[in-house]
Amino acid sequence: MSGPEDHVDAVRITSSLRIPLSELQFKFSPSGGPGGQHANKVNTRVELRFDVAGSPSLGPNQRARLIDRIGPEVRVVADDERSQGRNRQLAVDRFRQRMVDALRVEKPRRPTRPSRGAKERRLTAKRQLSERKRSRRPDFDD
Repeated sequence: MSGPEDHVDAVRITSSLRIPLSELQFKFSPSGGPGGQHANKVNTRVELRFDVAGSPSLGPNQRARLIDRIGPEVRVVADDERSQGRNRQLAVDRFRQRMVDALRVEKPRRPTRPSRGAKERRLTAKRQLSERKRSRRPDFDD
């Protein structure tokens, strides 16, 4: 969802990246499925397209990451609602989320060693389990 600090003329992806609405191409068409006369005469289905490869808003690293993860073009379709305006907002929200997910940089995992306390707890648990099993064995002291 858009916050109050967002500009109306741009989609805020991250704190440093805004995509102007002029770079997004919207296409409207009738939504499929049942709905009677309303669905047949109103163009409520929204298709949003964004040219990743040709966007001047993206830096070279962002462009390379997006092309690698989602391709040279982002395409989002929304036809969930009966209103074109709500479907348009849904398409923009889905576009924003897809961009955020594709631009996320995963931190590399640094292997860590178990702490001394963790080692001691593990060994104590092993000894207790071993003792419990040993106590179940029959005595063969004859």
